[in-house]
Amino acid sequence: MISARDLRVRLDGNLIVDGVDLDVARGEWVMVIGPNGAGKSTALRAIGGLLPFTGRVELNGRPVDTLHRRERAKTIATVNQTPTVPPGMRVLDYALLGRTPYIPPLGRESAADLAAVQEVLESLDVAQFAGRRLETLSGGERQRVFLARALAQGAGILLLDEPTSALDIGHQQEVLELIDRLRAERGLTVLATMHDLSVAGEYADRMVLLAEGAVVAAGTAREVLTEENLAKHYRVRVRIIEGEHGPLVVPVRG
Repeated sequence: MISARDLRVRLDGNLIVDGVDLDVARGEWVMVIGPNGAGKSTALRAIGGLLPFTGRVELNGRPVDTLHRRERAKTIATVNQTPTVPPGMRVLDYALLGRTPYIPPLGRESAADLAAVQEVLESLDVAQFAGRRLETLSGGERQRVFLARALAQGAGILLLDEPTSALDIGHQQEVLELIDRLRAERGLTVLATMHDLSVAGEYADRMVLLAEGAVVAAGTAREVLTEENLAKHYRVRVRIIEGEHGPLVVPVRG
């Protein structure tokens, strides 16, 4: 479970996240949306303990800033929008990075670590790429490998920053369906940022709309994705069409 209260983040003296309150229940998928510069990625990084903040953030009832780095990595796994990958790194080696919290200093991965990574690679259908370099894979394949590293951590909480931003519509759906399936199978709690509002509404249990660093709307997709909210905070004209799983947002020319 994730709980944030009065979360504030300053970067270079500028207030980027301004008093955010946020809750994500165990097993829930919450999408954070908002226009560019709203503070979505910054809030996510602060919740993951990767940026200094004021206020309070708790993971499973424990303040994130009191967790040892290894303990935090066993609790929460983050997939950044553009993960840094060393040149020439192979899929297996990258996925094994997720086992770092379990490997003693100056130690090596154990047979159990290798088995855990193999199981994750097979579940994501990328085991056949174990010996290949990441840069040789397609966008959708790389995204599954990024997820594999996160899942190999064994964390119950996933933070996903624009997990489909570089993917075409087919690979977007593939990755999101995969995340949803793994969430159900493993009881994962997911907090994600996303720009595509229709896609976000299709998969989110709840949504949080940020604008200028603050929460301006929260609730179900139907409660948040309204023509009024989007006109006010995105400065855009849209038409909302009822979809099978959530509202579909269609831009309307002026």
